[in-house]
Amino acid sequence: MRRSKANTLPLTELANAATIRKALDTLATRLDGGKAAANTVARKRAVLYGALKYAVELRYLDAHPMDFVQWRAPRNEEKVDRKVVANPQQARLLLATVSGRDPSLNGSFACMYFAALRPSEVMHLRDDECDLPEEGWGWLHLSGSTQDVGEDWSDSGEMREDRELKHRAKKTTRDVPACPELVRILRHHRQHYGNPGGRMFNAPGSWPGPVTKGTYLGAWRQARETALSPVQQRSVLARVPYHLRHAAVSLWLNAGVPATQVAEWAGHSVHVLLKVYASCIDGQDEAARKRIEAALATPDQHESARPADETLPPICRDE
Repeated sequence: MRRSKANTLPLTELANAATIRKALDTLATRLDGGKAAANTVARKRAVLYGALKYAVELRYLDAHPMDFVQWRAPRNEEKVDRKVVANPQQARLLLATVSGRDPSLNGSFACMYFAALRPSEVMHLRDDECDLPEEGWGWLHLSGSTQDVGEDWSDSGEMREDRELKHRAKKTTRDVPACPELVRILRHHRQHYGNPGGRMFNAPGSWPGPVTKGTYLGAWRQARETALSPVQQRSVLARVPYHLRHAAVSLWLNAGVPATQVAEWAGHSVHVLLKVYASCIDGQDEAARKRIEAALATPDQHESARPADETLPPICRDE
């Protein structure tokens, strides 16, 4: 594609600090004018830095222009807003509403809530990656993600592109447990809408591909309008399907599942997990205070804190 000279700066302009600063400010801004996510800014800045470093290597520039600009990316709040997190009753009500209106989509949303899958991982999930026993817990063996990238940004020219799991090397898999409730939902989906040997969730009708982003977002908006009160609809509660993943991870952490295990299932590092979900862990401050009280207690206080039954001789206890 030939670009207009009016939209292209001479390479020599990159030696101008004002030009570099303007470029960096642009990297930190979305197309709609809002602030870009911190990890997005970091990734784009790294790409720009690498490209300019190559220009220096080829002697098109005398020195790396970004080394002379004092610029810091705007800091974004990376913590999950606890107001977006649906409780189990709200989540089940939303899933039931989806099931009543678009039953073929219920399983995909259930994977986001009960197994904390990202939407892109749900779209990539294959039938043979789902271990769904008749009873008890099952497993989802994730092998990749399907991204909505647009024709101009994919290697194949398609609107969607299959890629590796986020933050994972190619061909790396991730195993996530499926609770009995999710197993029942997916077994029902497989029976009525499945595609043996293919994707678990397909676009409705004859279109041979995963459910489109517009389809599941539209279904979710309708479900919120039906299931939630007017006040809740105006709030950020479960505003987008991705918030179901936040609800799942928050539920696991609040249930006492070790952070290392939650991070493994969710596909996070422990550091990122605790930083992002710190505000969604209820009751941790009270539990911490009780542990500190117990550690500071004197021997007499420890003795008085024992249950009355423990102070009796063994023969007097109820067996």
